[in-house]
Amino acid sequence: MKKDLLVLGIETSCDETAAAVIQNGTKIVSNVVASQIESHKRFGGVVPELASRHHVEQITIVIEAAMEEAGITFQDLDAIAVTEGPGLVGALLVGVNAAKALAFANGLPLVGVHHIAGHIYANRLESEMKFPLLALVVSGGHTELVLMKGHAEFEVIGETRDDAAGEAYDKVARTLGLPYPGGPQIDRLAHEGEANIDLPRSWLEGSYDFSFSGLKSAVINTLHNAEQRGETIKPEDMAASFQQSVIDVLVSKTLEAVHEFNVKEVLVAGGVAANKGLRAALKTAFLELPEVELSIPPIRLCTDNAAMIGACGTVLFEKGKRSALDLNADPGLEMDNF
Repeated sequence: MKKDLLVLGIETSCDETAAAVIQNGTKIVSNVVASQIESHKRFGGVVPELASRHHVEQITIVIEAAMEEAGITFQDLDAIAVTEGPGLVGALLVGVNAAKALAFANGLPLVGVHHIAGHIYANRLESEMKFPLLALVVSGGHTELVLMKGHAEFEVIGETRDDAAGEAYDKVARTLGLPYPGGPQIDRLAHEGEANIDLPRSWLEGSYDFSFSGLKSAVINTLHNAEQRGETIKPEDMAASFQQSVIDVLVSKTLEAVHEFNVKEVLVAGGVAANKGLRAALKTAFLELPEVELSIPPIRLCTDNAAMIGACGTVLFEKGKRSALDLNADPGLEMDNF
Protein backbone atom coordinates (compact mmCIF):
# COMPACT_ATOMS: atom_id res chain seq x y z
CA MET A 1 0.00 0.00 0.00
CA LYS A 2 1.13 3.54 -0.78
CA LYS A 3 2.12 5.44 2.34
CA ASP A 4 0.13 8.57 3.14
CA LEU A 5 2.10 11.75 2.46
CA LEU A 6 2.19 14.09 5.46
CA VAL A 7 3.35 17.68 5.06
CA LEU A 8 3.64 20.37 7.73
CA GLY A 9 2.61 23.78 6.39
CA ILE A 10 3.77 27.05 7.99
CA GLU A 11 2.34 30.49 7.17
CA THR A 12 3.47 33.88 8.57
CA SER A 13 3.17 36.28 5.62
CA CYS A 14 1.13 38.96 7.39
CA ASP A 15 -0.76 38.94 10.69
CA GLU A 16 -1.70 35.27 11.21
CA THR A 17 0.73 32.76 12.67
CA ALA A 18 -0.40 29.40 11.33
CA ALA A 19 0.68 25.76 11.12
CA ALA A 20 -1.15 22.74 9.70
CA VAL A 21 -0.58 19.09 8.85
CA ILE A 22 -1.95 17.99 5.47
CA GLN A 23 -2.39 14.41 4.29
CA ASN A 24 -1.90 13.62 0.60
CA GLY A 25 -2.46 17.28 -0.29
CA THR A 26 -6.22 17.03 0.16
CA LYS A 27 -7.06 16.28 3.79
CA ILE A 28 -6.61 18.57 6.79
CA VAL A 29 -5.22 16.59 9.73
CA SER A 30 -4.72 19.70 11.86
CA ASN A 31 -4.99 23.43 11.26
CA VAL A 32 -4.01 26.01 13.91
CA VAL A 33 -4.19 29.79 13.43
CA ALA A 34 -3.21 32.50 15.91
CA SER A 35 -4.73 35.79 14.77
CA GLN A 36 -3.33 39.23 15.58
CA ILE A 37 -6.41 41.26 14.61
CA GLU A 38 -7.03 42.56 18.13
CA SER A 39 -3.42 43.82 18.39
CA HIS A 40 -3.57 45.75 15.12
CA LYS A 41 -7.16 47.00 15.39
CA ARG A 42 -6.27 50.10 17.42
CA PHE A 43 -3.82 51.18 14.70
CA GLY A 44 -6.37 50.79 11.89
CA GLY A 45 -4.14 48.35 9.99
CA VAL A 46 -1.27 45.90 10.25
CA VAL A 47 1.91 47.29 11.86
CA PRO A 48 4.78 45.24 10.32
CA GLU A 49 7.12 45.39 13.32
CA LEU A 50 4.35 44.42 15.70
CA ALA A 51 3.33 41.56 13.41
CA SER A 52 6.89 40.21 13.37
CA ARG A 53 7.14 40.30 17.16
CA HIS A 54 3.86 38.42 17.54
CA HIS A 55 5.05 35.77 15.08
CA VAL A 56 8.22 35.26 17.13
CA GLU A 57 6.12 34.80 20.27
CA GLN A 58 3.61 32.43 18.67
CA ILE A 59 5.45 30.36 16.05
CA THR A 60 6.74 27.57 18.33
CA ILE A 61 3.44 27.33 20.22
CA VAL A 62 1.40 27.12 17.01
CA ILE A 63 3.62 24.48 15.38
CA GLU A 64 3.59 22.34 18.51
CA ALA A 65 -0.21 22.67 18.70
CA ALA A 66 -0.59 21.58 15.05
CA MET A 67 1.65 18.53 15.58
CA GLU A 68 -0.14 17.59 18.79
CA GLU A 69 -3.56 17.98 17.18
CA ALA A 70 -2.42 15.74 14.31
CA GLY A 71 -1.12 13.18 16.79
CA ILE A 72 2.22 12.75 15.00
CA THR A 73 5.93 13.44 15.51
CA PHE A 74 8.39 15.07 13.12
CA GLN A 75 9.61 11.59 12.17
CA ASP A 76 6.18 10.94 10.62
CA LEU A 77 6.45 13.94 8.27
CA ASP A 78 7.58 13.72 4.65
CA ALA A 79 8.30 17.43 4.17
CA ILE A 80 7.88 20.93 5.55
CA ALA A 81 6.27 23.61 3.38
CA VAL A 82 6.53 27.31 4.22
CA THR A 83 5.40 30.60 2.71
CA GLU A 84 8.49 32.29 1.24
CA GLY A 85 6.63 35.27 -0.23
CA PRO A 86 5.05 37.61 -1.03
CA GLY A 87 4.23 39.37 2.23
CA LEU A 88 5.79 41.45 4.99
CA VAL A 89 9.51 40.65 5.01
CA GLY A 90 9.88 40.57 8.80
CA ALA A 91 6.83 38.34 9.19
CA LEU A 92 7.95 36.00 6.41
CA LEU A 93 11.41 35.63 7.95
CA VAL A 94 9.97 34.18 11.16
CA GLY A 95 8.17 31.38 9.33
CA VAL A 96 11.00 30.70 6.88
CA ASN A 97 13.62 30.42 9.62
CA ALA A 98 11.40 28.23 11.78
CA ALA A 99 10.82 25.91 8.81
CA LYS A 100 14.53 25.79 7.96
CA ALA A 101 15.47 24.98 11.55
CA LEU A 102 12.91 22.16 11.73
CA ALA A 103 13.91 20.77 8.33
CA PHE A 104 17.61 20.76 9.30
CA ALA A 105 17.06 19.29 12.77
CA ASN A 106 14.83 16.49 11.52
CA GLY A 107 16.44 15.78 8.15
CA LEU A 108 13.28 16.73 6.25
CA PRO A 109 12.91 18.21 2.74
CA LEU A 110 11.99 21.91 2.66
CA VAL A 111 9.55 23.36 0.12
CA GLY A 112 9.05 27.12 -0.36
CA VAL A 113 5.51 28.10 -1.34
CA HIS A 114 4.10 31.22 -3.01
CA HIS A 115 1.43 32.73 -0.75
CA ILE A 116 -1.10 33.26 -3.57
CA ALA A 117 -0.51 29.77 -4.95
CA GLY A 118 -1.40 28.60 -1.46
CA HIS A 119 -4.69 30.52 -1.52
CA ILE A 120 -5.55 28.86 -4.84
CA TYR A 121 -4.80 25.39 -3.43
CA ALA A 122 -7.13 25.98 -0.47
CA ASN A 123 -9.81 24.87 -2.92
CA ARG A 124 -8.20 21.43 -3.30
CA LEU A 125 -8.92 20.78 0.37
CA GLU A 126 -12.61 20.76 -0.59
CA SER A 127 -12.61 19.07 -4.00
CA GLU A 128 -10.15 17.97 -6.69
CA MET A 129 -9.14 20.59 -9.27
CA LYS A 130 -10.37 20.31 -12.86
CA PHE A 131 -7.99 21.62 -15.51
CA PRO A 132 -7.82 23.90 -17.34
CA LEU A 133 -9.09 26.24 -14.66
CA LEU A 134 -9.18 29.93 -13.84
CA ALA A 135 -8.44 31.29 -10.36
CA LEU A 136 -9.83 34.64 -9.27
CA VAL A 137 -7.54 35.78 -6.45
CA VAL A 138 -8.95 38.62 -4.34
CA SER A 139 -7.15 39.63 -1.15
CA GLY A 140 -5.81 42.61 0.76
CA GLY A 141 -2.69 42.89 -1.36
CA HIS A 142 -3.60 41.03 -4.55
CA THR A 143 -6.26 40.96 -7.23
CA GLU A 144 -5.35 38.57 -10.03
CA LEU A 145 -6.72 36.19 -12.63
CA VAL A 146 -4.53 33.09 -12.88
CA LEU A 147 -4.85 30.46 -15.62
CA MET A 148 -3.80 26.91 -14.71
CA LYS A 149 -3.48 24.10 -17.27
CA GLY A 150 -2.12 21.64 -14.71
CA HIS A 151 -0.92 21.35 -11.14
CA ALA A 152 1.50 24.11 -10.11
CA GLU A 153 1.33 25.69 -13.59
CA PHE A 154 0.49 29.34 -13.00
CA GLU A 155 -0.02 31.93 -15.73
CA VAL A 156 -1.08 35.35 -14.48
CA ILE A 157 -3.35 36.79 -17.18
CA GLY A 158 -4.57 39.80 -15.19
CA GLU A 159 -3.48 41.69 -12.08
CA THR A 160 -4.11 44.94 -10.26
CA ARG A 161 -2.36 48.03 -11.59
CA ASP A 162 -2.74 49.92 -8.31
CA ASP A 163 -4.87 49.17 -5.24
CA ALA A 164 -5.96 45.58 -4.75
CA ALA A 165 -9.66 45.09 -4.02
CA GLY A 166 -9.05 44.28 -0.34
CA GLU A 167 -6.83 47.32 0.05
CA ALA A 168 -9.57 49.53 -1.43
CA TYR A 169 -12.08 47.99 0.99
CA ASP A 170 -9.90 48.85 3.98
CA LYS A 171 -9.30 52.45 2.82
CA VAL A 172 -12.98 53.07 2.12
CA ALA A 173 -13.89 51.56 5.50
CA ARG A 174 -11.44 53.90 7.21
CA THR A 175 -13.02 56.88 5.40
CA LEU A 176 -16.44 55.75 6.65
CA GLY A 177 -15.08 55.50 10.20
CA LEU A 178 -15.43 51.72 10.35
CA PRO A 179 -13.10 49.60 12.49
CA TYR A 180 -10.30 47.38 11.14
CA PRO A 181 -10.45 45.00 9.33
CA GLY A 182 -12.60 47.02 6.96
CA GLY A 183 -13.62 44.38 4.43
CA PRO A 184 -16.11 42.49 6.60
CA GLN A 185 -17.50 45.79 7.90
CA ILE A 186 -18.20 47.08 4.38
CA ASP A 187 -19.76 43.75 3.42
CA ARG A 188 -22.05 43.85 6.47
CA LEU A 189 -23.11 47.46 5.86
CA ALA A 190 -23.65 46.84 2.14
CA HIS A 191 -26.43 44.38 2.89
CA GLU A 192 -28.25 47.07 4.90
CA GLY A 193 -28.10 49.77 2.20
CA GLU A 194 -28.93 50.44 -1.44
CA ALA A 195 -26.44 50.84 -4.29
CA ASN A 196 -27.94 54.22 -5.27
CA ILE A 197 -24.72 56.27 -5.57
CA ASP A 198 -23.14 56.55 -9.00
CA LEU A 199 -19.53 55.35 -8.74
CA PRO A 200 -17.07 54.54 -11.54
CA ARG A 201 -16.06 51.10 -12.80
CA SER A 202 -12.59 50.75 -14.28
CA TRP A 203 -12.93 48.27 -17.15
CA LEU A 204 -9.43 48.66 -18.71
CA GLU A 205 -10.76 47.45 -22.05
CA GLY A 206 -8.67 44.82 -23.84
CA SER A 207 -7.03 43.69 -20.63
CA TYR A 208 -7.79 41.40 -17.72
CA ASP A 209 -6.04 43.82 -15.36
CA PHE A 210 -7.83 45.56 -12.49
CA SER A 211 -7.74 49.05 -11.03
CA PHE A 212 -9.54 50.17 -7.87
CA SER A 213 -7.61 53.33 -7.00
CA GLY A 214 -10.00 55.55 -8.97
CA LEU A 215 -13.01 53.98 -7.30
CA LYS A 216 -11.49 54.51 -3.85
CA SER A 217 -10.78 58.15 -4.70
CA ALA A 218 -14.31 58.62 -6.04
CA VAL A 219 -15.77 57.38 -2.75
CA ILE A 220 -13.55 59.71 -0.71
CA ASN A 221 -14.34 62.71 -2.94
CA THR A 222 -18.07 62.01 -2.92
CA LEU A 223 -18.10 61.87 0.89
CA HIS A 224 -16.01 65.04 1.25
CA ASN A 225 -18.11 66.99 -1.28
CA ALA A 226 -21.32 65.98 0.47
CA GLU A 227 -19.87 67.06 3.81
CA GLN A 228 -18.91 70.48 2.40
CA ARG A 229 -22.46 70.95 1.08
CA GLY A 230 -23.91 69.96 4.45
CA GLU A 231 -25.47 66.82 2.97
CA THR A 232 -25.55 63.41 4.61
CA ILE A 233 -24.77 60.19 2.79
CA LYS A 234 -25.88 57.01 4.49
CA PRO A 235 -22.79 54.87 5.21
CA GLU A 236 -24.73 51.74 4.29
CA ASP A 237 -25.66 53.20 0.87
CA MET A 238 -22.05 54.15 0.19
CA ALA A 239 -20.91 50.69 1.25
CA ALA A 240 -23.48 49.05 -1.02
CA SER A 241 -22.57 51.28 -3.97
CA PHE A 242 -18.82 50.74 -3.50
CA GLN A 243 -19.21 46.98 -3.14
CA GLN A 244 -21.44 46.75 -6.21
CA SER A 245 -18.83 48.58 -8.30
CA VAL A 246 -16.07 46.19 -7.17
CA ILE A 247 -18.20 43.10 -7.71
CA ASP A 248 -19.35 44.18 -11.18
CA VAL A 249 -15.74 44.44 -12.37
CA LEU A 250 -14.55 41.22 -10.71
CA VAL A 251 -17.43 39.12 -12.03
CA SER A 252 -17.44 40.62 -15.52
CA LYS A 253 -13.72 40.13 -16.10
CA THR A 254 -13.86 36.60 -14.72
CA LEU A 255 -16.70 35.66 -17.07
CA GLU A 256 -14.87 37.22 -20.01
CA ALA A 257 -11.77 35.12 -19.27
CA VAL A 258 -13.87 31.96 -18.81
CA HIS A 259 -15.21 32.31 -22.35
CA GLU A 260 -11.84 33.11 -23.91
CA PHE A 261 -9.88 30.28 -22.28
CA ASN A 262 -12.66 27.65 -22.25
CA VAL A 263 -11.95 26.52 -18.69
CA LYS A 264 -13.70 23.71 -16.84
CA GLU A 265 -13.60 25.32 -13.42
CA VAL A 266 -13.29 28.70 -11.72
CA LEU A 267 -11.69 28.85 -8.27
CA VAL A 268 -12.06 31.85 -5.97
CA ALA A 269 -9.21 32.48 -3.53
CA GLY A 270 -7.99 35.02 -0.99
CA GLY A 271 -9.43 36.85 1.99
CA VAL A 272 -12.03 38.79 -0.03
CA ALA A 273 -13.41 35.44 -1.23
CA ALA A 274 -15.14 35.46 2.18
CA ASN A 275 -17.20 38.48 1.04
CA LYS A 276 -20.87 37.46 1.01
CA GLY A 277 -21.77 39.89 -1.76
CA LEU A 278 -19.06 38.56 -4.08
CA ARG A 279 -19.88 34.93 -3.30
CA ALA A 280 -23.58 35.51 -4.06
CA ALA A 281 -22.89 37.43 -7.29
CA LEU A 282 -20.55 34.72 -8.61
CA LYS A 283 -22.99 31.94 -7.77
CA THR A 284 -25.76 33.78 -9.59
CA ALA A 285 -23.58 34.48 -12.64
CA PHE A 286 -22.46 30.86 -12.93
CA LEU A 287 -26.04 29.58 -12.94
CA GLU A 288 -25.92 30.65 -16.60
CA LEU A 289 -22.79 28.50 -17.14
CA PRO A 290 -23.69 25.00 -15.88
CA GLU A 291 -20.79 23.51 -17.85
CA VAL A 292 -18.26 25.45 -15.74
CA GLU A 293 -17.85 24.48 -12.09
CA LEU A 294 -17.52 27.28 -9.52
CA SER A 295 -15.44 26.50 -6.42
CA ILE A 296 -15.38 28.87 -3.44
CA PRO A 297 -13.63 27.63 -0.28
CA PRO A 298 -15.37 27.84 3.11
CA ILE A 299 -14.78 31.06 5.05
CA ARG A 300 -12.17 29.45 7.33
CA LEU A 301 -9.98 28.65 4.30
CA CYS A 302 -10.35 32.06 2.60
CA THR A 303 -8.28 34.03 5.10
CA ASP A 304 -4.60 33.26 5.69
CA ASN A 305 -3.98 29.74 7.04
CA ALA A 306 -1.31 27.07 6.84
CA ALA A 307 -3.55 24.29 5.48
CA MET A 308 -3.43 25.95 2.07
CA ILE A 309 0.37 26.15 2.25
CA GLY A 310 0.56 22.46 3.11
CA ALA A 311 -1.81 21.61 0.24
CA CYS A 312 0.22 23.54 -2.31
CA GLY A 313 3.51 22.38 -0.80
CA THR A 314 2.44 18.75 -1.21
CA VAL A 315 1.91 19.20 -4.95
CA LEU A 316 5.27 20.95 -5.32
CA PHE A 317 6.97 18.20 -3.29
CA GLU A 318 5.43 15.53 -5.51
CA LYS A 319 6.65 17.42 -8.57
CA GLY A 320 10.19 17.34 -7.18
CA LYS A 321 10.58 20.90 -5.90
CA ARG A 322 13.05 21.28 -3.03
CA SER A 323 14.31 24.45 -1.36
CA ALA A 324 17.83 24.69 0.00
CA LEU A 325 18.58 25.69 3.58
CA ASP A 326 19.63 29.13 2.34
CA LEU A 327 15.98 29.81 1.44
CA ASN A 328 15.21 33.47 2.15
CA ALA A 329 12.01 35.47 2.51
CA ASP A 330 11.04 37.22 -0.72
CA PRO A 331 8.40 39.93 -0.06
CA GLY A 332 8.01 40.63 -3.79
CA LEU A 333 7.99 37.02 -5.05
CA GLU A 334 6.34 36.75 -8.46
CA MET A 335 4.31 33.72 -9.47
CA ASP A 336 6.10 33.60 -12.80
CA ASN A 337 9.45 33.15 -10.98
CA PHE A 338 8.07 30.69 -8.47
